[in-house]
Amino acid sequence: MRYNTLTLPNGLRVIHQPAESPILYCGFQIAAGSRHEEPQEYGIAHLCEHMAFKGTKHRKAWHLTNTLEALGAELNAFTTKEHTVYYAALLKQYTAKAVEILADIVFHASYPESELCKEIDVVGDEIETFNDSPAELIYDEFENILFKGHPLGHSILGKTQQLKTYTPQMLSRFRDKHYRTDNAVFFAYGDIDFKKLVALLQKYTPERPADNLPAVTVPHAQITDTHAETITLKHHTHLAHVMVGSRSYSLNHPNRISLYLLNNILGGPASNARFNNMLREKKALVYNVESTHAYYLDTGVWSVCFAAEKQNVQKCLRLIHKELQHMCDTQLTDTQIKAAKKQIKGQIALGAESHEQMALDFGKAMLFNAAEQDMQTLCQRIDEVTALQLQQVACEIFREESLTTLIIE
Repeated sequence: MRYNTLTLPNGLRVIHQPAESPILYCGFQIAAGSRHEEPQEYGIAHLCEHMAFKGTKHRKAWHLTNTLEALGAELNAFTTKEHTVYYAALLKQYTAKAVEILADIVFHASYPESELCKEIDVVGDEIETFNDSPAELIYDEFENILFKGHPLGHSILGKTQQLKTYTPQMLSRFRDKHYRTDNAVFFAYGDIDFKKLVALLQKYTPERPADNLPAVTVPHAQITDTHAETITLKHHTHLAHVMVGSRSYSLNHPNRISLYLLNNILGGPASNARFNNMLREKKALVYNVESTHAYYLDTGVWSVCFAAEKQNVQKCLRLIHKELQHMCDTQLTDTQIKAAKKQIKGQIALGAESHEQMALDFGKAMLFNAAEQDMQTLCQRIDEVTALQLQQVACEIFREESLTTLIIE
């Protein structure tokens, strides 16, 4: 898979995948997320993302969104713990307008005070909606337990009362510190001329940050060792929502691909995943069970999540621990590992049909210098995984003495 890549004089990295499509997917990915916040700033990265659409030094809010949407484009953004993304999908003939508007939103947002109070109320509603959904809340609560005292532990959304203390000046300071060309990537997927794209970015993005500005760094707080513990939170729900897991590998850890394959075998999206086969198909204990892995720059999280009748929780947990122990004790056969690789490579190919997600993925890979930016490299690394490596990873990640269990009921 061929990419065009370049670093502009202002430090902005650019990655473009040519494609025979009338649709262009493009945007900025910035290494600025909730883990970059100081305690007195919790929730500010997400709030900056919301407020970026409320006006810039050059445009009113209505002009920002209507300029692209009037052309049939879709404009979107999201914030994670490690980065913020602003992107658009549109007809390729409107590339120049997309670059101009996206650059204005990212680098020139004005955060008008008249809009800030209203948007904090909107985010407050988002927080309450999230808190009312234990199936979503459990992921945040679980990471808060695993990373207690570490910047990765706190919620991306923040807390409403703290958000109400923020001013436009505080948002501007966070933006000026992190939304820098040398801390960002522009990604594009589509049938556009790369030289013209580069010229547009040179025209609409700022000059290189001053040399005397400190480099943007990720705060690394000490993460204490975890040990097996079970925590129960009372939310008075009909079903108990349960998560079991531990810290795992970072984004570029050599064992990451082995865990990726192992996770798919256990709790991937297919109905033949082992947890689904055991808990739903054979025992009818749950409607849905899945395992996931979240990779960060310096650590990661592996977990399995399910919801069940409260009287069935311990039975589900015993079955999960039994399967995890089996993966530690027994190597997959050649037939099993070949089937697992064939399945996950098919899933990857289907996922690549979502051009928007693929563009977001290779943009993120460049932002964080990930080992594989394309499907071919990923599949090659999957082919290199051995049964012994899978067993070794299982023994390291699935040790019962290091697994944390969170129950919301």
